[in-house]
Amino acid sequence: MPDFGSKQVVIDEIKEKLSRAKSVVLVDSRGLTVLQDTALRKILREAGIDYKVYKNTMVGFAIKDTKFEGLDPYLAGPTAMAVSYNDATLAASLIDKQIKVMPKLEFKAGVVESHLYDAAGIKAVAGIPSREELISRLLGSFKSPMAGFARLVNAIAEKQAESA
Repeated sequence: MPDFGSKQVVIDEIKEKLSRAKSVVLVDSRGLTVLQDTALRKILREAGIDYKVYKNTMVGFAIKDTKFEGLDPYLAGPTAMAVSYNDATLAASLIDKQIKVMPKLEFKAGVVESHLYDAAGIKAVAGIPSREELISRLLGSFKSPMAGFARLVNAIAEKQAESA
């Protein structure tokens, strides 16, 4: 007789993670060695990303009637789920870096900020810099013209001081 209580515990665990998630990335990790899988898990864990393999049926029940429901068609075959809570693009970015050294690792799909992406879409999302990096680039672009303006004003003031 099946133990529905333990299955409900797993479904509730997934639902709890999804309730706090900014993004979810599904990957196929078939063919990875134990060492590669351990390295991937360590990298993701250190970045604050939950990475776990669940039964597809459990994930299917957990995503029903949520913003992650669009992932259902991608729940075929072995599927690992990476859940990011702080930076929406971080999981995709870190996994993409690992795909370069672990070619058997493949994106399946993902949901980032309530938008569903297929494998190609998640690969594109992985190329987006983090929020912090984008903010620092923006501030750097503000700083450069202001510094030039300040030097100009200073040069004018020095010239006026010399002529006076």
